[in-house]
Amino acid sequence: MDDVVLVRHGESETAAAGVVGGDAGLTEAGRAQAREAGRALARRPLDVCLLSPARRARETAALVLEGREVPETVLPELADIGFGAFEREPLPEYRAWIAAHAPAEAPTGGESRVDTLRRFCRAYRTLLERSEAHLLVVAHGLTLSVLTDDPPRPSVAGVAYGSQLELTRDELAAAVARLELWCEAPAW
Repeated sequence: MDDVVLVRHGESETAAAGVVGGDAGLTEAGRAQAREAGRALARRPLDVCLLSPARRARETAALVLEGREVPETVLPELADIGFGAFEREPLPEYRAWIAAHAPAEAPTGGESRVDTLRRFCRAYRTLLERSEAHLLVVAHGLTLSVLTDDPPRPSVAGVAYGSQLELTRDELAAAVARLELWCEAPAW
């Protein structure tokens, strides 16, 4: 790969309801956000789209790529964090739990933040190994924020639905190396 554009999915039905998780589709606002991302990327060359298995990511990718012949591949490692007992519960409750617990702790039936970031690092390493030059990734806010936050934060903030992050190969490789180092001794 030479470069990658990561796009956060548009607003989902569960996000609009203020709850986490679930495999809900996009709201009308989410569809508009995805179309806007597609307009912003219309002139950008894209060789392949790798995406989260979540319905909201798949719907976003379809709208971003509407009218373009870009192959899509689901990359399971890009899936959203496993919320466990917080699935379909209010977002503020999950955020409070994350802030009050160490990154290696997981909610009942869920995934710890450090395990999630290790999984994302495997996904990013897969991107770096791709033979295509120009990649599009459609996934979740955390997949974008952890590439720019140093160190990772307990809460995803400031990643708007439909927003984009463009990185060169070297920038992605440096961010992954930083994340992998954080995962060796994670702390908020």
